[in-house]
Amino acid sequence: MKNKKWTKFVAVVLSCMMILMMVAGCGSKSGGGDSEGNTLYIGGIGPLTGAAALYGNAVKNGAQLAVDEINAANPDGVQLVWDMQDDEHDAEKSVNAYNKLVDNGMQVLIGAVTTAPCTAVASEANANRTFALTPSASGPAVTEGNDNVFQLCFSDPNQGIASAEYIATNYPDAKVGVIYNNADNYSSGIYDKFKSEYEASGKQLAAVEAFSDDANADFTAQLNSLKNAGVDLIFLPIYYTPASNIMTQANKMGYDVTYFGVDGMDGILDLEGFDTSLAEGVLLLTPFTPYSEDEAVQNFVKAYEEKFNETPIQFAADAYDCVYAIYDAFGKTGLGTDASMEDICEAMIGVFTGDFTASGLTAEEMKWEASGEVNKTPKVCIIEDGKYVEK
Repeated sequence: MKNKKWTKFVAVVLSCMMILMMVAGCGSKSGGGDSEGNTLYIGGIGPLTGAAALYGNAVKNGAQLAVDEINAANPDGVQLVWDMQDDEHDAEKSVNAYNKLVDNGMQVLIGAVTTAPCTAVASEANANRTFALTPSASGPAVTEGNDNVFQLCFSDPNQGIASAEYIATNYPDAKVGVIYNNADNYSSGIYDKFKSEYEASGKQLAAVEAFSDDANADFTAQLNSLKNAGVDLIFLPIYYTPASNIMTQANKMGYDVTYFGVDGMDGILDLEGFDTSLAEGVLLLTPFTPYSEDEAVQNFVKAYEEKFNETPIQFAADAYDCVYAIYDAFGKTGLGTDASMEDICEAMIGVFTGDFTASGLTAEEMKWEASGEVNKTPKVCIIEDGKYVEK
């Protein structure tokens, strides 16, 4: 009799526990915050492993530094929770990472880091009404039709236009060629705008070559084509890994040429196995250089180096600015941290499309269009003695 009573008691307890767990699980899917702990859950998505891992880990670290600073200062009692998920620069894995963050209770999203994964995630976030601020996904498709998605980085069209204007003005007699990835939205988007803007200035490209995989290691054919065309300045709207292969192979060919890159080039000085002397004289568009004399930048660089034992790249600064922009904007919504993901989304859209401005490491008084695009001024840097120097 005793055993039967005990068995019944255990069964009742287990049933109650299962019900409580189910209730808790349902609550986490709604994206609600922790009202008792007064915490705001910020999720992040990016490549922490794979060929683009340098970008994702920079975003993870830059955001973490901002979160730590805000939580330590604790100005209004709000504590931030930061959770970064790996997508390996893959669209399907990025959507899986997004769903995991929603299940975990995410309220606001930073990401995704790269354009193709972010485009896939953006549509999911729009359907679920998740506010998203990407630090570095610059393709127009990221924001098109998604009123909930905003960019802190320059858009691809802006990078293409600014690059064309700079080269046409400062290298008027150069024979300009291009190598780009025609299978990548980021690369082809910048190239298309660069080409139209450069030709609108009355100039013609001497040669254009394409490839279709960032893992490609052989650029002999492309380089020979540009060399035979007399190209002395190569525009590279690509990521740092293929750019490093191009520079290495051009050097072996004895092809001495000037390179001009965009924000995807940032990180090339930290690429393992790359002879960084080959990057001397490389020009690139970037909103951030760790060698700036600006006090805020130097404080950030010092803190970053002490915490992560490496010098931050632009992606780290972008993510740092994202956290502060989200924190400041959330404070203007008037909502508590127990608000749902959906309510936060609508309120944050209202703030970002209003008179809200944010100043940070990458720009002063950033302001956003209703389209999600940010207004900020690009900078051109040159690599000298292993450092980015503003032109």
